[in-house]
Amino acid sequence: MWPMTTITLRTGSPANTKVDVVVIGVAQKPSKSAKDASTELEVAPGGEAVAEAYGRKFVPLLRSFEFRGAANEVLRIPTNGLIKASQLVIVGLGTQADLDPEVIRRAVGVAARNVGNAASVALAMPAEEAQMMKAAVGGFLAGGYTYTAYKSKPKDSQISDLIVLSPLARNKEMIAALAETKQLNQAIMKARDWVNCPPNTLPPATFATQAQEWATTLQADSAQALVTTEVFDEADLGELGCGGILGVGQGSTQPPRLVKLTYAPDDAKAVLALVGKGITFDSGGLSIKPAGGMAAMKSDMAGAATVIAATHAIAQLGLPIKVVTFAPMAENMPSGTAIRPGDVLTMHNGKTVEISNTDAEGRLILADALSLATEEKPDLIIDVATLTGACIVALGEKIAGIFGDDSVLSRVKAAATVSGELFWPLPIPEDKRDEVTQDSRIADLLQHKFVRWGGSLYAAAFLEQFTDTTPWAHLDIAGPSFNTGGPWGQTPPGGTGFGVSTLVEVARALATKPPTGETDSV
Repeated sequence: MWPMTTITLRTGSPANTKVDVVVIGVAQKPSKSAKDASTELEVAPGGEAVAEAYGRKFVPLLRSFEFRGAANEVLRIPTNGLIKASQLVIVGLGTQADLDPEVIRRAVGVAARNVGNAASVALAMPAEEAQMMKAAVGGFLAGGYTYTAYKSKPKDSQISDLIVLSPLARNKEMIAALAETKQLNQAIMKARDWVNCPPNTLPPATFATQAQEWATTLQADSAQALVTTEVFDEADLGELGCGGILGVGQGSTQPPRLVKLTYAPDDAKAVLALVGKGITFDSGGLSIKPAGGMAAMKSDMAGAATVIAATHAIAQLGLPIKVVTFAPMAENMPSGTAIRPGDVLTMHNGKTVEISNTDAEGRLILADALSLATEEKPDLIIDVATLTGACIVALGEKIAGIFGDDSVLSRVKAAATVSGELFWPLPIPEDKRDEVTQDSRIADLLQHKFVRWGGSLYAAAFLEQFTDTTPWAHLDIAGPSFNTGGPWGQTPPGGTGFGVSTLVEVARALATKPPTGETDSV
């Protein structure tokens, strides 16, 4: 939706704004009577003029449609000339006391899918400060996303104008916040597009080429070189000693790649290294998955899409922080040349790894990339990966697991309170570290153990072996990176772009408070 839509901030009454659709929010207000268990309905800030235009019949009208104001509830009705818009979309916000940016983001995401065949939409939602306005615009852009690249007759969005009504429309901070929201959502949509792309059209080499091409496009748009992109082919990987990336990729006719991105502003306050898993399709290799387990495995490169998109978003926003990003890419396929259980691979840092399960391939390519990242001497490393089904078992499909050093975890959690994305910290127990380092009889490390319990904890303990002494966090986004069900809130089916916003907020905070105190440059 967003490339075709002009977004503007405007003052004015939603009742007098001439558009096809006006969107307002309605929250639940508990009844004052203890004997009455029902809830009252109250229009959220921004939509009061619409309720006034309807008068006393507004709430009874909503109740006649059995509208309760619950979160994710939506109602679209014709206005019959009571306001200048042709139709009114009302979204439920849940309990009034719970109103925050994430509630707005999800509610407006629902509204975006229910505006019908509209060419112009006005958002009359809470927008009296920048975070709420950003949530409303971001929610609308995210909620209206569809992937139509392979539709023979795609139904493109008809929305040409999105008007955001705010009493502070002329405020410089609000104008800057709107520009930031557009840039951030451009990155999120790019990550979604890559994750949704069919695996036959996005093998590692093509993925790497598209990363380069997107960087060129963004640099042309901004008229300056922001991010440099380097691509390492299989010969380069051999020279680097990246046994993990080469090992996973050797079973496929599609050769592996490693993409390195660097954003290095002159006023950088800190160095952030990002690493993202880029398995463009995961069959499981010789430890082959069941057929049903492969259905969504085109999404196993979501970590790489996330870190590439986040790097460009950070650069587009001009944040004063150096970012070095590594995206290892490979296709995990079974063949006569594929790695076998029992093989031993040598990683970039020289450690040897005994393979026990070729379907635990992500940690192998991440091992090389993490080792390369430590050589950049960053202040901290964050890796992002669709790493384990065990994390989905533990946390469900909407929450990502985070592991690592407490100092980095606290930064990720603080960033997530701004982005609205859901994370939950999980431990790396000492017994898992012991199993990784002691349970192979022939190599330095054992890649995987066939134990049902704590698989995501073991994987994190394995990755930790390649982070040296650098502060590090591992984000296991296996659940929230790809939505196999129906849309909810601002989240569409398929690729979600999960993690991009949080990484940008981590970078923003690092630029304000570097890990080792304020510095003038890197």
